[in-house]
Amino acid sequence: MQLTDAEWEFIGPYLPIGEYGPYPERLRRQFEGVIWRFRTGGQWREMPSEFGAWSTVHNRFRQWRDAGVFEALLEGAIAEAAKRGEVDLSLVSVDSTTVQAHHDAAGMHLDRHARRPAEGRRGGGEGPAKRGGPKEQDGQDTADDPERDERRRVRRRRGIRLKAALLGRSRGGQTSKVHIAGERKCRPLAFVLTEGQAADSPQFIPVLAKVRVRGPVGRPRTRPDAVAGDKAYSSRGDRSHLRKRHIKAVIPEKRDQAANRRKKGSRGGRPVAHEAGLYKERNTVERLINRLKAWRGIATRFDKTPESYLASLHLRASMIWIKDLTKTTP
Repeated sequence: MQLTDAEWEFIGPYLPIGEYGPYPERLRRQFEGVIWRFRTGGQWREMPSEFGAWSTVHNRFRQWRDAGVFEALLEGAIAEAAKRGEVDLSLVSVDSTTVQAHHDAAGMHLDRHARRPAEGRRGGGEGPAKRGGPKEQDGQDTADDPERDERRRVRRRRGIRLKAALLGRSRGGQTSKVHIAGERKCRPLAFVLTEGQAADSPQFIPVLAKVRVRGPVGRPRTRPDAVAGDKAYSSRGDRSHLRKRHIKAVIPEKRDQAANRRKKGSRGGRPVAHEAGLYKERNTVERLINRLKAWRGIATRFDKTPESYLASLHLRASMIWIKDLTKTTP
């Protein structure tokens, strides 16, 4: 059994039921089949028969993904915890983790409109021909080479496919990066998915913008009291954003930034300080990453589309919140 009765009682209302199906009694088995797939990292075709036909469970997952069920489930779980006063926004920690992509994650299908930039102009070029090549410098003929143009088209097509799938290349292969905002009790609040080589600092503001804690009344709370991050987030833009929103920054200053500031003298501004006691609690987001990657389908990306992998992140985050809620059910 993947779910307890208390957990299913919370999850059931978020699953849509059409006029002609699916049957409510089968929904639980199908939802447990989706959990099995991402918890074990197994293939859809290897799913045990107790969850039903694997194709049915896979189609149901895609329908729920496209309908935003997993994201709504996470938002509802956070809202229920806020209603009970169990969400601690006194400190939100931000960090990122790199996820290795399995070779099954490659080969995302692109429609003709998305592939059009890879085709380029007739003759293989994407724009005006570049000058200064070895043939032109030697005074040789610069006519287009069909084989070379085809290789260029293949490389462009591969690059567009990787970019659309949010997969980046590194020495370890293809990777994606998950940017996470977590609260003080090692529970996730928001995710942003990027290519593996993406820097952390540019995603600091987007991941904080996704933090929304809906309370019983009024607007959702989007501003924590303090935000903790490592030196990767020690940029002037990130600090300015926190200062404008009246959020306390718990981010240490980089050594080279401090040296440049001192070099400018009085024009360098005041020294950057952070509260060391709060910074010690930044380990909560690192422990949260360990909780997320306890599911093998999260620790390694097997999904071709970024929407499917992001849906699995929302599912895993929802189960973390729901398990904590059912333990403290009044």
